[in-house]
Amino acid sequence: MAVACARCGREYDVTLFEFGRTVWCTCGARVAAETRVRSLGGEAPRFFADAMLGRLARWLRTLGFDCAYENEIEDEELVRRAIDEQRVILSRDRALPQDWRVAGIHLVRSEDLREQLREVLRAFGLAPALRLFSRCNACNHALRAAPKQEVAERVPLYVRSTRDRFFECPGCRRVYWEGTHTQRMRRVVEDVLAGDGAPEGR
Repeated sequence: MAVACARCGREYDVTLFEFGRTVWCTCGARVAAETRVRSLGGEAPRFFADAMLGRLARWLRTLGFDCAYENEIEDEELVRRAIDEQRVILSRDRALPQDWRVAGIHLVRSEDLREQLREVLRAFGLAPALRLFSRCNACNHALRAAPKQEVAERVPLYVRSTRDRFFECPGCRRVYWEGTHTQRMRRVVEDVLAGDGAPEGR
């Protein structure tokens, strides 16, 4: 089976176009197979942020959304894993959807973090699904409530004496609690939502 160049008719083996890859023909035209249609999972989309969007990935996790991220991943691996894991790709690389003809690539326009968050929330209608501080922003696992006695030795003494509710990441075992940092983060989220409704807490 082959894919033909629309300009000159030269044919290329279909295996060259795995995962939506495109190739340049000797005549100078870009050759692509038909855009791959794929399922993107359930109601709330799962994301894979490219290497340029590490801060956005961490904040999407803070908002409760499943967002994979690796800071040195190659485009081919990014696309392959996004397809395998049914994730929407978030990228700032305008060449990506040209090099890889696959459904589910969202180009993030802004360089400003708050604008990026606002854009993704609106593009995918995510505001009603916010679950603030329900996911580890370091490794993306869903957090679990942790008894104080289990995490007491892993938090500062002042926090131990003034806080009773703790959450733990089952992946990296990082411990989370409410504090001034979460208050600052809530203000950022309120600004991002810009009147779209108050975020849901834990």
